[in-house]
Amino acid sequence: MSGIPHDHYEPKGAFTKGLERRLPVLGLLYDTLMIPTPKNLNWMWIWGIVLVFALVLQIATGVVLVMHYTPHVDLAFASVEHIMRDVNGGHMIRYFHMNGASLFFIAVYAHIFRGLYYGSYKAPREVTWIIGMLIYLLMMATGFLGYVLPWGQMSFHGTAVITGLFGAIPFVGDEIQVWLLGTPNGSVGQPALNRFFSLHYLLPFVIAGLVIVHVWAFHTTGNNNPTGVEVRRGSKEEAQKDTLPFWPYFVIKDLFALAVILVVFMAIVGFMPNYLGHPDNYIPADPLVTPSHIVPEWYFLPFYAILRSFTADVWAVQFANWISFGIIDAKFFGVLAMFGAIIVIALAPWLDTSSVRSGRYRPMFKWWFALLVVDFFVLMWVGAMPAEGIYPIIALIGASYWFAYFLIILPLLGIIEKPLPQPATIEDDFNAHYGKSSGTPAE
Repeated sequence: MSGIPHDHYEPKGAFTKGLERRLPVLGLLYDTLMIPTPKNLNWMWIWGIVLVFALVLQIATGVVLVMHYTPHVDLAFASVEHIMRDVNGGHMIRYFHMNGASLFFIAVYAHIFRGLYYGSYKAPREVTWIIGMLIYLLMMATGFLGYVLPWGQMSFHGTAVITGLFGAIPFVGDEIQVWLLGTPNGSVGQPALNRFFSLHYLLPFVIAGLVIVHVWAFHTTGNNNPTGVEVRRGSKEEAQKDTLPFWPYFVIKDLFALAVILVVFMAIVGFMPNYLGHPDNYIPADPLVTPSHIVPEWYFLPFYAILRSFTADVWAVQFANWISFGIIDAKFFGVLAMFGAIIVIALAPWLDTSSVRSGRYRPMFKWWFALLVVDFFVLMWVGAMPAEGIYPIIALIGASYWFAYFLIILPLLGIIEKPLPQPATIEDDFNAHYGKSSGTPAE
């Protein structure tokens, strides 16, 4: 599976030999568990198992919730209340599903920013990075599609606002909106609920398939590590100096980290399950009563802030409107900016011109990256604020820096930055941190 030289599965008995010839599942499992893993991985490499757990949790709880949910505009809200009040353990299953989505996005954001800092997107892992970004986009789509299902005030009107953005696309926007919602007037109703319910149930299984491809991809290229230095591949003996088998060292480490995270997760589910939700979603949807301040789920807020930041009085919007002869207005520009903010992350392998992979050895990069992380949280905060007063200005500054980081700063740093010396091998880095290697796991 991996290009790193290592021992492969050798069946012993007649049964296992026969099974391996016909269906090499044991060999695949062995190669997955025993894959050589850089011995210097730190605690930022634990988010993969958290993501797998969150995906399994969402699918398992989602399947149970579907058994009791009714996708009808007159019955959806009542069916959710039925789950909460009448189904045995239903309230806990729903709270697991609700907060499991937040756990999923917390883990994926930590996973993405870890990859951005340590250069996990650089060659030969560009395909792995793109597959990961596709998984992230499908996660966002799944979260959005599920947002309408409770048929509460915030989910209903939030869905109306977000789907209305597609109507801003020139020439084809109205047709796309009609296709999405299934109504000629672009209103959120029964056809939209049917569509969203069906896709919300389907997409997690698509995500699961892409996760398998994602794991396969990085098992083929090998794991990145905090130094960015590749595992030596000349011989099995050299590779073993840089690596440890995934089992038991990193499996136990990941399970320990998962246990700690689940303690916090269970405390939230048990004692403050609605902390990340919105109270308006416990009010049945009423098309005639619009909430005073529509807010999407927290994991959409940074990009929602970028969407709202480009108003008609911003010079970039005015320039785009002028050169497009009025085709690109403020609303459409905001939509382009929102999706563009995600696209620039996917383009990081080609925007980063530095020959050094890991941010650990890039002194200027560290400061700009730290500012990007702060910027992300500022955008998340301002996305939850009303679009008035000083908040639009803060959002515009945050959005400007987001694009400047990927499109200007990242390419320039590769030219002007003088990196620090890197270790020659992973073994050297491990020995420098933990003393001479004795076969013990990192950190």
